[in-house]
Amino acid sequence: MPTARATADWFTDNRLGLFVHWGIYAIPARHEWVMNREEIDPATYARYAEFFDPDLYDPRAWARAAKAAGMTYAVITTKHHDGFCMWDTATTDYKVTNTPYGSDTLREFVDAFRAEGLRIGFYFSLLDWTHEHFPIDALHPLRNHPDRDAINATRDMAQYRTVMHEQVREILTGYGEIDILFFDYSYDNREHEGIWNGKGAADWGSPELLAMVHELQPGIIVNDRAGLPGAFVTPEEYQPSAPVQVDGKEVPWIGCQTMDGSWGYFREKPRPKSPDIVLNLLIDSVAKGGGLLLNVGPTARGELDDLASGVLAGLAKWMRYNRRSIVGAGATSLTAPPDARYTRRGDRLYLHLLSWPYAHVHLAGLAGKVRHVCFLHDGAEVRTAVFKPGAAAVHTKQGGQPEGTLTLKLPVGRPGDTVPVIEILLTPEASAELT
Repeated sequence: MPTARATADWFTDNRLGLFVHWGIYAIPARHEWVMNREEIDPATYARYAEFFDPDLYDPRAWARAAKAAGMTYAVITTKHHDGFCMWDTATTDYKVTNTPYGSDTLREFVDAFRAEGLRIGFYFSLLDWTHEHFPIDALHPLRNHPDRDAINATRDMAQYRTVMHEQVREILTGYGEIDILFFDYSYDNREHEGIWNGKGAADWGSPELLAMVHELQPGIIVNDRAGLPGAFVTPEEYQPSAPVQVDGKEVPWIGCQTMDGSWGYFREKPRPKSPDIVLNLLIDSVAKGGGLLLNVGPTARGELDDLASGVLAGLAKWMRYNRRSIVGAGATSLTAPPDARYTRRGDRLYLHLLSWPYAHVHLAGLAGKVRHVCFLHDGAEVRTAVFKPGAAAVHTKQGGQPEGTLTLKLPVGRPGDTVPVIEILLTPEASAELT
């Protein structure tokens, strides 16, 4: 297993990544769980493969958009729960090279993103609703089939497990060095939620699976969804209220967020996120020691839709000027003012102002500890003051603040940046003290 330090070498510092959920579920365009939601039997669902022909697929354009948005790595689905393989696997005919498109989309993706200098991650579903030996459970599309029990009597999890392990071996040996493996997911011991016949580490053969993974790719980092502890944890579609802890210790984490409430392409956009919301999620994640893995669900023709393109363009505009407050930055022990977040990078603090204060903002504990303050987007100086502790406000004069408070004097009008960032250069002594 990689050490915590090995993880921190790049993953902990690279706070923003692109998640790509893409497969034949882009054709119905009703959520990547459409097979489950509508209880579509495997034979009927598999017919979507006959129509998968993403003629506009240009992974180079995806990679350039991701890089411009400040992303340093990308994780793409190799196989989702529907079992359809997005590479030229030898384990099944149910794969992208047997569609009208005919090419290995995974290889094209890897080549394009590597050419732009981004690290590569693979998502792999441990489930497979189309495999003849994957036992039916509460999440399976055949869960209400009248012959469910008879069908299950013919299924052998051991046979499925052998195939699944071989698929993982294929993706980890055919595409060069892989940086992240994102397994999805374990759901055993959830009978209290009405999930019967759930599956976990023993069903997946996770100890043997992870041993193989690290033998094939010694530098890879693996998440926590195979039923065993991983190198990082993955809160999904919610924002942690504090740095994430496991057994009382802070751990590396990456928040997984959709653009619109669906991972795969969903034409109707049930819960779209604006560029401002996504930016705030990113800043808040880094301020809490985590990062953001932001998902796109390309269309069946292979393009990023207008929502995804717009959000990535918004991130690119902001990251052009404020990248160093995110990439290579992390949490600090200082408490930020209301409606603001701190990140820290070496001897510099970054104050992200989520809402614009009127004329002044007060920073507790920083008086006498700062060498220089400026706006990050243009480098313009921000003037500072330390008001006499306890002094009362008199008409047009600023009142005193608690001892040790540094006050920043701001323009009345907010600068044009979506979220203005103020860079605070600490004294060597203050930088050494700060955790």
